[in-house]
Amino acid sequence: MPSTTRTHTAIRRSLAVAGLLVLVALAGCGTDESGSSTSTTAAETTTTTVAAAPSTTAVAAAPPCPGTPVQVVVSVDQWGDIVEQLAGACAEVTTIITSSALDPHDYEPSPADIASFGDAELVVVNGCDYDHWADETARELDPRPVIVNACEVVGKGDGDNPHVWYGPDFVVAVAGAVTEQLQSVLPSVGTYFPDRAAAWSASMQGYRDEIARIRTEFPGRTYAATESVFDYMGDALTLENTTPEGFARAAANETDPSPGDVQAFDELLTGGGASVLVYNVQTEGSIPQQVRGTAEGAGVPVVDVTETVAEGATSFAEWQVSQLQALRRALSGGG
Repeated sequence: MPSTTRTHTAIRRSLAVAGLLVLVALAGCGTDESGSSTSTTAAETTTTTVAAAPSTTAVAAAPPCPGTPVQVVVSVDQWGDIVEQLAGACAEVTTIITSSALDPHDYEPSPADIASFGDAELVVVNGCDYDHWADETARELDPRPVIVNACEVVGKGDGDNPHVWYGPDFVVAVAGAVTEQLQSVLPSVGTYFPDRAAAWSASMQGYRDEIARIRTEFPGRTYAATESVFDYMGDALTLENTTPEGFARAAANETDPSPGDVQAFDELLTGGGASVLVYNVQTEGSIPQQVRGTAEGAGVPVVDVTETVAEGATSFAEWQVSQLQALRRALSGGG
């Protein structure tokens, strides 16, 4: 990983209900802000590792689809699980990148990947130049499928932090957009998709609870990070990001920070300038490892996070809750 779209009035009404179900249920957050796989339907020492079996609620089993399932392609697994849950049995969902060993930024789709887009009626991409190959492939199709671009949904674009799946409000907005477009592509199934949205929302309660708990218990606490993957969540948690500006800028630009930037990070950690270090374990290179070593030597808890869904996680919610629980333990000093 780097270091550095036919709706009638009745359909609109059902979409409005779906949106309200999701937004009301998720408002409790109080926030501001591969190989391919097909489906029908990690981080504590003074490192804090992902705990096993977090308290999350499984999504209610999807009932049979009362229509012909639509074909959906998702670029990356950060959104793949959410789309599968929202679609239920009324879509065949293919997620292109499901391996943490592949970098979406630089990924070159195989002929098989390109072929999987061929019958797509809906394509979900991340955007912000994170997976440009998927957006470009979808836009070249004739007929062009409906495209949900997560970054566009939340008002972000090229040059912005692409890790929008780490923003709780962003996750809600993208889920709402996916539900809307599923309904527009397959309106004959009535309230099926709004019902799936409600079930998914219920399954996210543990995620909302963990966010609310950290916001309540640790307002204004500080963190530093080896890259920007966690920043939207940090904002949602009202944590203060004290990562040295030069280091953060270099990581965002996928370049090596200067020696002065690294020294500034070391001094921050040894000087008590961060309550925890958030470390993307999928980041490559000696510099992030050096920063980690400095944190560990200084007794600063290290909270491991991943850019893609963690190995062994059965859902987006489980993945995120595990990381949030690890963060909470680190902030409370319970390594």
